[in-house]
Amino acid sequence: MTSILDAGGNPIKPDVPTLSEDIAKAYVTGVRNPRPASVASTITPHRLAGLLRSVVDGNNPQDYMTLAEEIEERDLHYASVLRTRKLAVAALPPSVEAASEEAEDLRLADEVRKLMTGDQIPELFFDLLDGLGKGMGVCQILWDTTQRPWMPKDYTWVDPRYLRPDPETLSEILLISDDAPQGAPLEPYKFIVHLPRTKSGSIWRNGLTRLCAVMYMLKSFTIRDWWAFAEVFGIPIRVGKYGTNATPEQIDTLKHAIGSIASDAGAVIPESMKIELVETAKGNGGNTLFENMARWCDEQTSKAVLGQTMTTDDGSSRAQAEVHDEVRLDIAKWDARQLEATINEYLVKPFIILNWGVQAAYPRVCIRVPEPEDLKLLVESITPLIDRGLRVSEGALRDKFGLAAPDDDDAVLQPISAMEMQALQPVALNRKAAAKRLAINRIQQSSEAIITELTDEAMSDWVELGGEEFMNPIIELATTSASFDEFNAGLLALQEQLAPEAFVQQMADYMFRTRGLGDAQDG
Repeated sequence: MTSILDAGGNPIKPDVPTLSEDIAKAYVTGVRNPRPASVASTITPHRLAGLLRSVVDGNNPQDYMTLAEEIEERDLHYASVLRTRKLAVAALPPSVEAASEEAEDLRLADEVRKLMTGDQIPELFFDLLDGLGKGMGVCQILWDTTQRPWMPKDYTWVDPRYLRPDPETLSEILLISDDAPQGAPLEPYKFIVHLPRTKSGSIWRNGLTRLCAVMYMLKSFTIRDWWAFAEVFGIPIRVGKYGTNATPEQIDTLKHAIGSIASDAGAVIPESMKIELVETAKGNGGNTLFENMARWCDEQTSKAVLGQTMTTDDGSSRAQAEVHDEVRLDIAKWDARQLEATINEYLVKPFIILNWGVQAAYPRVCIRVPEPEDLKLLVESITPLIDRGLRVSEGALRDKFGLAAPDDDDAVLQPISAMEMQALQPVALNRKAAAKRLAINRIQQSSEAIITELTDEAMSDWVELGGEEFMNPIIELATTSASFDEFNAGLLALQEQLAPEAFVQQMADYMFRTRGLGDAQDG
């Protein structure tokens, strides 16, 4: 264990208490306050510009992180598309690859597989992918150091409002606390830091919230004006009329009645007074202007988060949506590639090092995004190649279709042989022709005429099976038999050699046609 070093090259002792403690917890009485003031409710263009500059300049990014959290809570569309992108990767089961085929590397890979089967792994992936919106996703590892091997007993999400950039390079992430209000470096082997790269440059300029914040602000203004417009042009104007002799008390009664109509949908007035509801105009297209503006903001948000709009906004055809799904698939692959790199660097390596020391190579966690595949096209393409001798693994094909290998006592489907297909094909063709002729004759002829025609056709088409193919074996048997009993016994054996296929085919043809005639007449 003396070979385990932290980021500064100092040895880590096995009994370090911070490995098992929650050192990023928030308290209402501390510098890490879990109840910060709202930002989104008072957002303006001037304030938003200041928030974006504060993060780049290395100032307090707490308000910006609060805004990122509130946008995800307030904007239903942004929350939906961002959650879709997160779950596209977080829901994938991870796999583990050993560093080599050596026995020790295989054993370490098995230990990592046990680590990846934990119930907290999907939640860990989801919390780390919070960095897609905010630019960074940080989780804390709570190690169980009471037994070997040391295993994470839980993972806790670290609120990015408690993180700061270092004042010199603005590249290192610091954690604020009561002892270090300006921030201190993260403890080694304690934190998992995911920095998804949505653009090149500073990590503090990354994150989808930076792209979508302006759209959120414009949309919030649009929604606010939309409802104000609806109050003016969406509700009929209430006009009260009173006579020239009305007293002030009667006028006050009419005013009260007009106000009651808006809230109570009813009022009581004297018979001599009148109230009219005058429907307002449409505001010169204003009823659709605000909707189009809000939809445009949503479409820009979809482009930023998913890379496309057709599957979320336009309601376009399936073919168009599938083309754009490929773009989203590329984004999902990129997110998965970065997430697995984070897991390998900040979880797998510490897990191996803390338990078995530094290794020359480490097992790798892989997160593979499955690509949609047209299985019908695969079957149609590969079947002719198999018929021509291509050897294909049954296990590989079963995996593609999600089929398990059958057990020895399972009933399995049997393939139709080529000979059976050839034998069935002429019968099927003749049945089609017979059905077609029956349909025509049914319209033009009576049932008696049809039966007569079928009888004549059967007699004219009859082929007597008495040629060489049928008679030669019988003549040869009679010549070589020494007695009648021997000849009679040989006839039974010849039944398996004589070929009645033509007779059976003719009988099946005419029986099918007559049956079809009877069904048609019955109907």
